[in-house]
Amino acid sequence: MSRVPAWLSQMGTGLTRMGEHLDRRRAEADETPVTVAAPESDPVSVPPPPPSYAPAASGRPDPVSAIPWGMRVAGEAAWRLLVLAGMLWVLMRVISAVQLVVMAFVAALLITALLQPTVAWLRRLGVPRAVATALTAVAGFVLMGLVGWFVVWQVMENIDDLSNRVTDGINELKRWLLNSPFHVTEGQINDLAKSLSDAVGSNAEGITSAGLQGVTVMVELLTGIFLAMFSTLFLLYDGKRVWQWSLKLVPAQAREGVAGAGPRAWHTLTAYVRGTVIVALIDALFIGLGLYFLEVPLAVPLAVIIFLGAFIPLVGAVISGALAVVVALVTQDVFTALMVLLIVLGVQQIEGHVLQPFILGRAVRVHPLAVVLAVAAGGLVAGIAGAVVAVPLVAVTNTVVGYLRAYSAERDLRHASPPATAAPAPEPAAATVGTPAVAEGSDGQE
Repeated sequence: MSRVPAWLSQMGTGLTRMGEHLDRRRAEADETPVTVAAPESDPVSVPPPPPSYAPAASGRPDPVSAIPWGMRVAGEAAWRLLVLAGMLWVLMRVISAVQLVVMAFVAALLITALLQPTVAWLRRLGVPRAVATALTAVAGFVLMGLVGWFVVWQVMENIDDLSNRVTDGINELKRWLLNSPFHVTEGQINDLAKSLSDAVGSNAEGITSAGLQGVTVMVELLTGIFLAMFSTLFLLYDGKRVWQWSLKLVPAQAREGVAGAGPRAWHTLTAYVRGTVIVALIDALFIGLGLYFLEVPLAVPLAVIIFLGAFIPLVGAVISGALAVVVALVTQDVFTALMVLLIVLGVQQIEGHVLQPFILGRAVRVHPLAVVLAVAAGGLVAGIAGAVVAVPLVAVTNTVVGYLRAYSAERDLRHASPPATAAPAPEPAAATVGTPAVAEGSDGQE
Protein backbone atom coordinates (compact mmCIF):
# COMPACT_ATOMS: atom_id res chain seq x y z
CA MET A 1 0.00 0.00 0.00
CA SER A 2 2.88 2.30 0.63
CA ARG A 3 3.96 2.14 -3.06
CA VAL A 4 0.60 3.16 -4.54
CA PRO A 5 0.87 6.97 -3.97
CA ALA A 6 4.32 7.07 -5.58
CA TRP A 7 2.97 5.35 -8.69
CA LEU A 8 0.08 7.69 -8.93
CA SER A 9 2.44 10.62 -8.53
CA GLN A 10 4.62 9.41 -11.43
CA MET A 11 1.54 8.92 -13.67
CA GLY A 12 0.34 12.43 -12.89
CA THR A 13 3.76 13.81 -13.71
CA GLY A 14 3.82 11.93 -17.02
CA LEU A 15 0.35 13.17 -17.98
CA THR A 16 1.41 16.69 -17.16
CA ARG A 17 4.48 16.42 -19.40
CA MET A 18 2.39 14.86 -22.18
CA GLY A 19 -0.06 17.80 -21.97
CA GLU A 20 2.76 20.32 -22.13
CA HIS A 21 4.20 18.45 -25.13
CA LEU A 22 0.83 18.54 -26.89
CA ASP A 23 0.50 22.25 -26.13
CA ARG A 24 3.89 22.92 -27.69
CA ARG A 25 2.99 20.85 -30.78
CA ARG A 26 -0.28 22.74 -31.11
CA ALA A 27 1.49 26.06 -30.86
CA GLU A 28 3.99 24.99 -33.51
CA ALA A 29 1.16 23.85 -35.74
CA ASP A 30 -0.50 27.26 -35.47
CA GLU A 31 2.69 29.01 -36.64
CA THR A 32 3.35 26.80 -39.70
CA PRO A 33 1.28 26.48 -42.90
CA VAL A 34 -1.39 23.86 -42.78
CA THR A 35 -1.99 21.72 -45.85
CA VAL A 36 -5.60 21.07 -46.70
CA ALA A 37 -6.43 18.40 -49.20
CA ALA A 38 -8.41 19.96 -52.03
CA PRO A 39 -10.82 17.69 -53.81
CA GLU A 40 -9.43 16.27 -57.05
CA SER A 41 -6.41 18.60 -56.92
CA ASP A 42 -3.03 18.97 -55.31
CA PRO A 43 -2.76 20.14 -51.71
CA VAL A 44 -3.12 23.93 -51.40
CA SER A 45 -0.86 25.87 -49.03
CA VAL A 46 -2.97 28.20 -46.88
CA PRO A 47 -0.92 30.91 -45.11
CA PRO A 48 -1.63 31.50 -41.46
CA PRO A 49 -3.52 34.59 -40.46
CA PRO A 50 -1.37 37.58 -39.57
CA PRO A 51 -0.77 38.20 -35.89
CA SER A 52 -3.00 40.70 -34.16
CA TYR A 53 -0.22 43.23 -33.71
CA ALA A 54 0.65 43.34 -37.46
CA PRO A 55 -0.46 46.56 -39.33
CA ALA A 56 -3.33 46.25 -41.76
CA ALA A 57 -2.10 45.69 -45.33
CA SER A 58 -3.46 48.14 -47.95
CA GLY A 59 -5.15 46.83 -51.12
CA ARG A 60 -3.79 47.16 -54.65
CA PRO A 61 -3.69 50.78 -55.88
CA ASP A 62 -5.82 52.07 -58.75
CA PRO A 63 -3.99 51.50 -62.07
CA VAL A 64 -4.53 55.17 -62.98
CA SER A 65 -2.72 56.32 -59.83
CA ALA A 66 0.22 54.09 -60.73
CA ILE A 67 0.82 56.17 -63.92
CA PRO A 68 3.05 59.23 -63.41
CA TRP A 69 1.30 62.59 -63.45
CA GLY A 70 3.18 63.83 -66.50
CA MET A 71 2.17 60.80 -68.57
CA ARG A 72 -1.47 61.21 -67.52
CA VAL A 73 -1.44 64.88 -68.56
CA ALA A 74 0.23 63.99 -71.89
CA GLY A 75 -2.35 61.27 -72.52
CA GLU A 76 -5.27 63.56 -71.74
CA ALA A 77 -3.85 66.23 -74.05
CA ALA A 78 -3.00 63.69 -76.78
CA TRP A 79 -6.50 62.31 -77.32
CA ARG A 80 -7.98 65.81 -77.33
CA LEU A 81 -5.41 66.91 -79.90
CA LEU A 82 -6.24 63.85 -81.99
CA VAL A 83 -9.94 64.74 -81.91
CA LEU A 84 -9.13 68.36 -82.83
CA ALA A 85 -6.85 67.23 -85.67
CA GLY A 86 -9.57 64.93 -86.98
CA MET A 87 -12.10 67.75 -86.86
CA LEU A 88 -9.72 70.06 -88.72
CA TRP A 89 -9.06 67.38 -91.33
CA VAL A 90 -12.79 66.91 -91.94
CA LEU A 91 -13.25 70.68 -92.08
CA MET A 92 -10.46 71.05 -94.64
CA ARG A 93 -11.97 68.29 -96.77
CA VAL A 94 -15.34 70.03 -96.70
CA ILE A 95 -13.75 73.39 -97.57
CA SER A 96 -11.79 71.83 -100.45
CA ALA A 97 -15.02 70.35 -101.81
CA VAL A 98 -16.67 73.80 -101.89
CA GLN A 99 -13.51 75.85 -102.28
CA LEU A 100 -15.03 78.19 -104.87
CA VAL A 101 -17.91 79.15 -102.57
CA VAL A 102 -15.66 79.59 -99.52
CA MET A 103 -13.15 81.76 -101.38
CA ALA A 104 -15.94 83.87 -102.87
CA PHE A 105 -17.42 84.47 -99.42
CA VAL A 106 -14.02 85.32 -97.92
CA ALA A 107 -13.41 87.78 -100.76
CA ALA A 108 -16.83 89.27 -100.03
CA LEU A 109 -15.83 89.72 -96.38
CA LEU A 110 -12.65 91.53 -97.39
CA ILE A 111 -14.49 93.78 -99.84
CA THR A 112 -17.18 94.47 -97.25
CA ALA A 113 -14.52 95.46 -94.72
CA LEU A 114 -13.20 97.94 -97.30
CA LEU A 115 -16.56 99.40 -98.37
CA GLN A 116 -18.42 99.40 -95.03
CA PRO A 117 -17.06 102.81 -93.87
CA THR A 118 -18.56 104.40 -96.98
CA VAL A 119 -21.96 102.92 -96.19
CA ALA A 120 -21.71 104.17 -92.61
CA TRP A 121 -20.73 107.65 -93.84
CA LEU A 122 -23.73 107.80 -96.21
CA ARG A 123 -26.02 106.64 -93.40
CA ARG A 124 -24.78 109.47 -91.18
CA LEU A 125 -25.73 111.87 -93.99
CA GLY A 126 -29.29 110.56 -93.85
CA VAL A 127 -29.22 108.36 -96.96
CA PRO A 128 -31.51 105.29 -96.64
CA ARG A 129 -29.74 102.03 -96.01
CA ALA A 130 -30.74 100.39 -99.29
CA VAL A 131 -29.64 103.42 -101.33
CA ALA A 132 -26.37 103.74 -99.43
CA THR A 133 -25.62 100.06 -99.94
CA ALA A 134 -26.44 100.17 -103.65
CA LEU A 135 -24.36 103.32 -104.27
CA THR A 136 -21.35 101.96 -102.41
CA ALA A 137 -21.47 98.53 -104.03
CA VAL A 138 -21.94 99.87 -107.56
CA ALA A 139 -19.20 102.47 -107.16
CA GLY A 140 -16.79 99.94 -105.69
CA PHE A 141 -17.32 97.30 -108.35
CA VAL A 142 -17.24 99.85 -111.17
CA LEU A 143 -13.94 101.21 -109.86
CA MET A 144 -12.46 97.70 -109.70
CA GLY A 145 -13.68 96.96 -113.21
CA LEU A 146 -12.19 100.19 -114.56
CA VAL A 147 -8.83 99.39 -113.00
CA GLY A 148 -8.85 95.93 -114.59
CA TRP A 149 -9.87 97.34 -117.98
CA PHE A 150 -7.15 100.01 -117.78
CA VAL A 151 -4.48 97.42 -117.07
CA VAL A 152 -5.59 95.23 -119.99
CA TRP A 153 -5.77 98.28 -122.26
CA GLN A 154 -2.25 99.39 -121.32
CA VAL A 155 -0.87 95.90 -121.95
CA MET A 156 -2.54 95.68 -125.37
CA GLU A 157 -1.34 99.16 -126.31
CA ASN A 158 2.27 98.44 -125.42
CA ILE A 159 2.52 94.78 -126.42
CA ASP A 160 4.11 95.49 -129.81
CA ASP A 161 6.67 97.90 -128.40
CA LEU A 162 7.39 95.48 -125.55
CA SER A 163 7.86 92.60 -128.00
CA ASN A 164 10.36 94.61 -130.04
CA ARG A 165 12.25 95.66 -126.95
CA VAL A 166 12.32 92.09 -125.64
CA THR A 167 13.77 90.97 -128.99
CA ASP A 168 16.42 93.68 -128.83
CA GLY A 169 17.16 92.72 -125.24
CA ILE A 170 17.62 89.07 -126.18
CA ASN A 171 19.97 90.03 -129.00
CA GLU A 172 21.92 92.25 -126.62
CA LEU A 173 22.12 89.40 -124.13
CA LYS A 174 23.36 87.11 -126.90
CA ARG A 175 26.11 89.54 -127.87
CA TRP A 176 27.10 89.92 -124.22
CA LEU A 177 27.38 86.16 -123.81
CA LEU A 178 29.56 85.86 -126.92
CA ASN A 179 31.95 88.53 -125.60
CA SER A 180 31.84 87.37 -121.99
CA PRO A 181 34.65 85.45 -120.24
CA PHE A 182 32.40 82.36 -120.08
CA HIS A 183 33.56 81.29 -123.57
CA VAL A 184 30.04 80.73 -124.88
CA THR A 185 29.92 80.05 -128.63
CA GLU A 186 27.19 80.99 -131.06
CA GLY A 187 26.57 77.31 -131.78
CA GLN A 188 25.82 76.64 -128.13
CA ILE A 189 23.36 79.53 -128.04
CA ASN A 190 21.65 78.27 -131.20
CA ASP A 191 21.47 74.74 -129.78
CA LEU A 192 19.87 76.13 -126.63
CA ALA A 193 17.31 78.06 -128.65
CA LYS A 194 16.58 74.96 -130.77
CA SER A 195 16.10 72.87 -127.62
CA LEU A 196 13.64 75.38 -126.25
CA SER A 197 11.74 75.41 -129.54
CA ASP A 198 11.62 71.60 -129.65
CA ALA A 199 10.43 71.49 -126.04
CA VAL A 200 7.59 73.86 -126.86
CA GLY A 201 6.68 71.83 -129.96
CA SER A 202 6.72 68.49 -128.16
CA ASN A 203 4.50 69.90 -125.42
CA ALA A 204 1.99 71.43 -127.81
CA GLU A 205 -0.66 68.95 -126.74
CA GLY A 206 -0.07 69.81 -123.11
CA ILE A 207 -0.26 73.52 -123.90
CA THR A 208 -3.56 72.96 -125.73
CA SER A 209 -4.87 71.00 -122.77
CA ALA A 210 -3.79 73.79 -120.45
CA GLY A 211 -5.65 76.23 -122.68
CA LEU A 212 -8.83 74.16 -122.38
CA GLN A 213 -8.35 74.04 -118.63
CA GLY A 214 -7.90 77.78 -118.73
CA VAL A 215 -11.42 78.08 -120.17
CA THR A 216 -12.74 76.08 -117.21
CA VAL A 217 -10.77 78.24 -114.81
CA MET A 218 -12.20 81.35 -116.45
CA VAL A 219 -15.75 80.05 -116.00
CA GLU A 220 -15.03 79.28 -112.34
CA LEU A 221 -13.46 82.72 -111.92
CA LEU A 222 -16.54 84.45 -113.32
CA THR A 223 -18.76 82.34 -111.06
CA GLY A 224 -16.65 83.26 -108.04
CA ILE A 225 -16.80 86.95 -108.95
CA PHE A 226 -20.58 86.79 -109.19
CA LEU A 227 -20.86 85.03 -105.82
CA ALA A 228 -18.49 87.55 -104.22
CA MET A 229 -20.50 90.51 -105.57
CA PHE A 230 -23.80 88.98 -104.44
CA SER A 231 -22.45 88.19 -100.96
CA THR A 232 -20.90 91.65 -100.61
CA LEU A 233 -24.20 93.30 -101.43
CA PHE A 234 -26.07 91.39 -98.73
CA LEU A 235 -23.29 91.75 -96.15
CA LEU A 236 -23.31 95.52 -96.63
CA TYR A 237 -27.10 95.68 -96.42
CA ASP A 238 -27.93 93.03 -93.80
CA GLY A 239 -24.70 92.21 -91.99
CA LYS A 240 -26.21 92.76 -88.54
CA ARG A 241 -28.91 90.12 -88.96
CA VAL A 242 -26.44 87.70 -90.50
CA TRP A 243 -24.21 88.00 -87.44
CA GLN A 244 -27.09 87.67 -84.99
CA TRP A 245 -28.29 84.53 -86.78
CA SER A 246 -24.75 83.12 -86.65
CA LEU A 247 -24.65 83.64 -82.88
CA LYS A 248 -27.65 81.32 -82.50
CA LEU A 249 -25.48 78.46 -83.76
CA VAL A 250 -23.09 78.93 -80.81
CA PRO A 251 -23.86 77.08 -77.52
CA ALA A 252 -25.55 79.34 -75.00
CA GLN A 253 -22.76 79.06 -72.43
CA ALA A 254 -20.15 80.33 -74.92
CA ARG A 255 -22.40 82.80 -76.73
CA GLU A 256 -21.44 85.84 -74.61
CA GLY A 257 -17.73 85.35 -75.20
CA VAL A 258 -18.17 84.78 -78.93
CA ALA A 259 -20.43 87.84 -79.19
CA GLY A 260 -17.71 89.92 -77.57
CA ALA A 261 -14.97 88.48 -79.77
CA GLY A 262 -16.92 89.29 -82.94
CA PRO A 263 -16.50 93.09 -82.84
CA ARG A 264 -12.79 92.77 -82.17
CA ALA A 265 -12.33 90.30 -85.00
CA TRP A 266 -14.19 92.60 -87.38
CA HIS A 267 -12.19 95.62 -86.23
CA THR A 268 -8.95 93.73 -86.85
CA LEU A 269 -10.10 92.64 -90.30
CA THR A 270 -11.20 96.12 -91.36
CA ALA A 271 -8.01 97.68 -90.00
CA TYR A 272 -5.93 95.12 -91.92
CA VAL A 273 -7.78 95.61 -95.21
CA ARG A 274 -7.76 99.41 -95.05
CA GLY A 275 -4.14 99.56 -93.96
CA THR A 276 -3.06 97.11 -96.65
CA VAL A 277 -4.89 99.09 -99.33
CA ILE A 278 -3.23 102.34 -98.23
CA VAL A 279 0.23 100.74 -98.10
CA ALA A 280 -0.30 99.10 -101.49
CA LEU A 281 -1.37 102.40 -103.03
CA ILE A 282 1.74 104.14 -101.70
CA ASP A 283 4.00 101.35 -103.00
CA ALA A 284 2.38 101.33 -106.42
CA LEU A 285 2.44 105.14 -106.68
CA PHE A 286 6.11 105.64 -105.86
CA ILE A 287 7.43 102.61 -107.76
CA GLY A 288 5.19 103.44 -110.71
CA LEU A 289 6.53 107.02 -110.78
CA GLY A 290 10.07 105.67 -110.69
CA LEU A 291 9.33 103.35 -113.62
CA TYR A 292 7.69 106.21 -115.53
CA PHE A 293 10.62 108.63 -115.11
CA LEU A 294 13.07 105.87 -116.05
CA GLU A 295 10.99 105.33 -119.24
CA VAL A 296 10.38 101.65 -118.50
CA PRO A 297 7.57 100.27 -120.71
CA LEU A 298 4.30 99.15 -119.08
CA ALA A 299 4.91 101.36 -116.06
CA VAL A 300 1.18 101.59 -115.23
CA PRO A 301 0.44 97.82 -115.52
CA LEU A 302 3.55 97.10 -113.45
CA ALA A 303 2.34 99.58 -110.81
CA VAL A 304 -1.03 97.79 -110.71
CA ILE A 305 0.74 94.43 -110.35
CA ILE A 306 2.78 95.90 -107.47
CA PHE A 307 -0.47 97.11 -105.88
CA LEU A 308 -2.05 93.65 -106.12
CA GLY A 309 1.13 91.95 -104.96
CA ALA A 310 1.09 93.97 -101.74
CA PHE A 311 -1.89 91.90 -100.59
CA ILE A 312 0.45 88.88 -100.35
CA PRO A 313 2.84 89.97 -97.58
CA LEU A 314 6.57 89.53 -98.16
CA VAL A 315 6.20 87.18 -101.13
CA GLY A 316 4.03 89.44 -103.30
CA ALA A 317 6.32 92.45 -102.90
CA VAL A 318 9.38 90.41 -103.84
CA ILE A 319 7.78 88.86 -106.93
CA SER A 320 6.24 92.09 -108.24
CA GLY A 321 9.47 94.03 -107.62
CA ALA A 322 11.53 91.35 -109.35
CA LEU A 323 9.17 91.50 -112.34
CA ALA A 324 9.69 95.25 -112.64
CA VAL A 325 13.48 94.79 -112.51
CA VAL A 326 13.37 92.08 -115.20
CA VAL A 327 11.25 94.23 -117.51
CA ALA A 328 13.67 97.14 -117.05
CA LEU A 329 16.64 94.87 -117.74
CA VAL A 330 15.17 93.38 -120.91
CA THR A 331 13.73 96.57 -122.35
CA GLN A 332 16.39 99.10 -121.24
CA ASP A 333 19.85 98.37 -119.88
CA VAL A 334 21.66 97.18 -116.76
CA PHE A 335 21.90 100.69 -115.27
CA THR A 336 18.13 101.21 -115.55
CA ALA A 337 17.52 97.81 -113.98
CA LEU A 338 19.80 98.70 -111.06
CA MET A 339 17.97 101.99 -110.57
CA VAL A 340 14.62 100.18 -110.54
CA LEU A 341 16.01 97.70 -108.03
CA LEU A 342 17.13 100.54 -105.75
CA ILE A 343 13.71 102.21 -106.00
CA VAL A 344 11.89 98.95 -105.19
CA LEU A 345 14.16 98.18 -102.23
CA GLY A 346 13.88 101.72 -100.88
CA VAL A 347 10.09 101.79 -101.07
CA GLN A 348 9.80 98.35 -99.48
CA GLN A 349 12.10 99.35 -96.62
CA ILE A 350 9.98 102.43 -95.96
CA GLU A 351 6.89 100.25 -96.11
CA GLY A 352 8.21 97.67 -93.65
CA HIS A 353 9.68 100.06 -91.08
CA VAL A 354 7.41 103.12 -91.32
CA LEU A 355 4.15 102.59 -93.18
CA GLN A 356 3.01 99.24 -91.80
CA PRO A 357 3.74 99.98 -88.11
CA PHE A 358 2.16 103.43 -88.40
CA ILE A 359 -0.89 102.56 -90.52
CA LEU A 360 -1.69 99.00 -89.45
CA GLY A 361 -0.79 99.55 -85.81
CA ARG A 362 -0.46 97.02 -83.04
CA ALA A 363 -3.92 95.51 -83.49
CA VAL A 364 -2.98 93.60 -86.61
CA ARG A 365 0.76 93.21 -86.09
CA VAL A 366 1.85 89.62 -86.72
CA HIS A 367 5.35 88.23 -86.25
CA PRO A 368 7.26 87.84 -89.56
CA LEU A 369 7.76 84.12 -88.91
CA ALA A 370 4.00 83.67 -88.54
CA VAL A 371 3.48 85.66 -91.76
CA VAL A 372 5.90 83.48 -93.74
CA LEU A 373 4.44 80.22 -92.40
CA ALA A 374 0.86 81.42 -92.95
CA VAL A 375 1.54 82.52 -96.52
CA ALA A 376 3.29 79.23 -97.30
CA ALA A 377 0.50 77.14 -95.78
CA GLY A 378 -2.21 79.18 -97.49
CA GLY A 379 -0.44 78.89 -100.84
CA LEU A 380 -0.13 75.12 -100.49
CA VAL A 381 -3.78 74.72 -99.52
CA ALA A 382 -5.51 77.16 -101.90
CA GLY A 383 -2.90 78.73 -104.16
CA ILE A 384 -2.74 82.51 -104.55
CA ALA A 385 -6.15 83.02 -102.93
CA GLY A 386 -5.01 81.07 -99.88
CA ALA A 387 -1.84 83.15 -99.62
CA VAL A 388 -3.91 86.36 -99.72
CA VAL A 389 -6.35 85.17 -97.05
CA ALA A 390 -3.76 83.54 -94.76
CA VAL A 391 -2.39 86.66 -93.04
CA PRO A 392 -5.74 88.34 -92.21
CA LEU A 393 -6.96 84.97 -90.95
CA VAL A 394 -3.95 84.70 -88.64
CA ALA A 395 -4.43 88.30 -87.44
CA VAL A 396 -8.13 87.74 -86.70
CA THR A 397 -7.41 84.44 -84.94
CA ASN A 398 -4.76 86.12 -82.80
CA THR A 399 -7.23 88.83 -81.77
CA VAL A 400 -10.03 86.37 -80.98
CA VAL A 401 -7.82 84.05 -78.93
CA GLY A 402 -6.37 86.96 -76.96
CA TYR A 403 -9.83 88.33 -76.19
CA LEU A 404 -11.28 84.97 -75.17
CA ARG A 405 -8.33 84.35 -72.85
CA ALA A 406 -8.81 87.75 -71.17
CA TYR A 407 -12.58 87.27 -71.00
CA SER A 408 -12.21 83.83 -69.38
CA ALA A 409 -9.78 85.16 -66.77
CA GLU A 410 -12.08 88.08 -65.99
CA ARG A 411 -15.10 85.79 -65.63
CA ASP A 412 -13.22 83.44 -63.29
CA LEU A 413 -12.09 86.38 -61.17
CA ARG A 414 -15.63 87.75 -60.98
CA HIS A 415 -17.05 84.38 -59.91
CA ALA A 416 -14.29 83.82 -57.35
CA SER A 417 -14.80 87.18 -55.58
CA PRO A 418 -17.20 87.19 -52.55
CA PRO A 419 -20.59 88.53 -53.65
CA ALA A 420 -21.32 90.29 -50.31
CA THR A 421 -18.15 92.35 -49.92
CA ALA A 422 -16.81 92.75 -53.42
CA ALA A 423 -17.91 95.67 -55.52
CA PRO A 424 -19.96 94.78 -58.56
CA ALA A 425 -17.59 93.71 -61.29
CA PRO A 426 -17.73 95.81 -64.45
CA GLU A 427 -19.19 94.28 -67.50
CA PRO A 428 -16.56 92.50 -69.60
CA ALA A 429 -15.44 93.81 -72.93
CA ALA A 430 -18.25 91.74 -74.43
CA ALA A 431 -20.82 94.31 -73.34
CA THR A 432 -21.74 94.77 -76.98
CA VAL A 433 -23.45 91.40 -77.07
CA GLY A 434 -25.76 91.24 -80.03
CA THR A 435 -24.29 94.35 -81.70
CA PRO A 436 -20.89 93.24 -83.00
CA ALA A 437 -18.95 95.42 -85.35
CA VAL A 438 -19.65 93.12 -88.26
CA ALA A 439 -23.25 94.15 -87.89
CA GLU A 440 -22.24 97.66 -88.72
CA GLY A 441 -21.68 96.48 -92.25
CA SER A 442 -25.32 97.34 -92.78
CA ASP A 443 -25.32 100.97 -91.75
CA GLY A 444 -22.81 101.65 -88.99
CA GLN A 445 -25.55 103.35 -86.96
CA GLU A 446 -27.72 100.53 -85.67
